Amino acid sequence: MQEDAKQVGEIRAKRTAKNSVFLDLFQDKKNLLALYKTLHPEDTDATEDMLDIVTIDNVLTDNLYNDLGIMVGNNRLLLLLEAQSSWTMNILIRILLYLGQSYHEYFERTSQSLYKSRKVKMPKPELYVIYTGSRGRKPDTISLSKEFFGGEDIDIEIKAKVIYESDKDSIINQYIVFCKVFNEQTKEHGMTQMAVTETINICRDRDILKDYLAKREKEVITIMMSLFDDEQIMKTYAKDMAREAAKKAAKETTIKNVLVLIKNGRISVEEIASFFPELTSDDIENIEQEARQFA
Repeated sequence: MQEDAKQVGEIRAKRTAKNSVFLDLFQDKKNLLALYKTLHPEDTDATEDMLDIVTIDNVLTDNLYNDLGIMVGNNRLLLLLEAQSSWTMNILIRILLYLGQSYHEYFERTSQSLYKSRKVKMPKPELYVIYTGSRGRKPDTISLSKEFFGGEDIDIEIKAKVIYESDKDSIINQYIVFCKVFNEQTKEHGMTQMAVTETINICRDRDILKDYLAKREKEVITIMMSLFDDEQIMKTYAKDMAREAAKKAAKETTIKNVLVLIKNGRISVEEIASFFPELTSDDIENIEQEARQFA
């Protein structure tokens, strides 16, 4: 039993776990309609057929795993971006880029040319940020002009409504609670499969995304698990870069010291390889060229 727990603990959860579930959850048109009605309860005539996902991949170099675009008929474009539990105003820049790309693809899809005199038709944008962390004193709305330009009247503006956890039993709120449960479990069990399975069990017991988790438990676990997650890859890359930078700095220091020794007549070029084996033949050749200036 302990051995099984150990093996479970050794499997790491994906850094983008909540992001992937965010998109997978709303691939189901039933859930997508529930999301839309949470934002627009007054639209009682809305149906699943009116909604289409227009999520864009690879708008930025690191992909937009947790961004969801929804077209409601041809009149409304909803963009929802999950800010995760780390508060950042950079999400406004993502919205700006994402919105531009969404409109670009919309005009292509509807065969509308921006280079003709006839005015194009475009859906009205609605921008939302889903924040899964603690609200504190964070605002209901965030804007590009306020956060990046001190509230100046700039020529382009982006405003987004921020959605926090509430006492409403909506699918968005259930997703936020799911994220918070996952955060709690990762604090206790680390980024492991144990944290994932415990999150699913707790949420089902609390009727949080119960139907979704019951139907797609295996898929959710697969989505959330990876032997080599993005975070681990980035940590390894950062360590490699730091190691290479340290080696480069150490070699530059060694070369400077060797040049000082040569200048002071303490060592000859021919003796460098014996005293400093870490220097390559190219390093020694470069040192020799610089040492000629002392002659």
